[in-house]
Amino acid sequence: MINKRLLIKSLLAHNDENSFYDKKRQLNLGQREGKAKFLKHICALSNSNPNNNSYIVVGVDDSDNSIRGVDFFDDAKLQNLINAYLENPPLVLYENIHFPHLPQGKVVGLVTIRPTHNITALRKNIWKYYGGAVFFREGSISVSKVFDIELQDTNSGVVADIEKHAQNNIELTLDGVLDFINRHDAVLNPNYKVFKESFVLCWAGLEKKGKDRSYYSRVDIELINEHVKLFYSAHDEVEIEMDTHSFRLIEYVRLGLNNAYKYYPLERVSFVFDNKGSYNIDSEFLFTPPMYEKKLLHHIYNANNALSDKLIKNVSLSKNDNEDLINLAPTYMLCYLNGFEAAKDKLDALAGIMKKQSENAYQSVKDAQRILRKIKYQ
Repeated sequence: MINKRLLIKSLLAHNDENSFYDKKRQLNLGQREGKAKFLKHICALSNSNPNNNSYIVVGVDDSDNSIRGVDFFDDAKLQNLINAYLENPPLVLYENIHFPHLPQGKVVGLVTIRPTHNITALRKNIWKYYGGAVFFREGSISVSKVFDIELQDTNSGVVADIEKHAQNNIELTLDGVLDFINRHDAVLNPNYKVFKESFVLCWAGLEKKGKDRSYYSRVDIELINEHVKLFYSAHDEVEIEMDTHSFRLIEYVRLGLNNAYKYYPLERVSFVFDNKGSYNIDSEFLFTPPMYEKKLLHHIYNANNALSDKLIKNVSLSKNDNEDLINLAPTYMLCYLNGFEAAKDKLDALAGIMKKQSENAYQSVKDAQRILRKIKYQ
């Protein structure tokens, strides 16, 4: 079993990006250009490594290889994006890897591209890249090549050696459990469970008792063997269930208008462990958006637009405006889910502005975008 933190350190030890490894300060999958560049790199790494894994490390400063971290990223069916745009798409896995020195909620993203043994090409146009284009790696650069070029295996040995030296051991596992427990407050009740005598899973969360169930917020779940953060949220409500071979959670989102809120189930995720030393992650999308009267939504939509215009023009905000900031993103999302198509573009335009205005308001934008991303790829 590979310890992903050790794997990232081994990849960074190569210093320069190469034909099986790339590094990024961050990914911008919310914009068409960012998606296109990501797909190009996936295509190039896949074609340059027909018989071995290749990797992209996200959250690393390109100039000095320092680990800066990025926000926890729920891949939200990232594979669906790969399948939609690539011919002979590789299996792509995005994992959130915990590093002790990073702030809570910050991780390093590890993108693993599995070998396909076939030529991967763009299926259709995106940004400035044309459908049918084929990319390969030349050192640290992804370049376009002719379609009938032969795949060459030049990296299998070195990648296998890197992965071998990143194998987990008992000491790393025990240290990981202690680190998880020590960095969470006792009120979050940090705990662990061993599955199938091989997997150690830790979780923590603030428990809230319902009528016959327990719900958790500020939830953090980590598979210690690999240092993979499986789930992290400082806001959402989560219901947790487990048995001898699986750990399951149902994520809820809080939505509403005019201070009338309800919790809606968003997704059920199950981590299922088997006797062969492997595990699967199964997900079931549960979300049905609440529906509202168009007249009410028109009023809210127009009020949101007025507040957004103030933000864009850098106009001073009133006390009421500042109080409304936290609800701007979720109400735009509700408008979009009720047929106001332009509301999503207005929501996306808020991200950079909100980051300067308020940490809580910016978090609400990211939460709304994450929900819409999940909905898009269903």
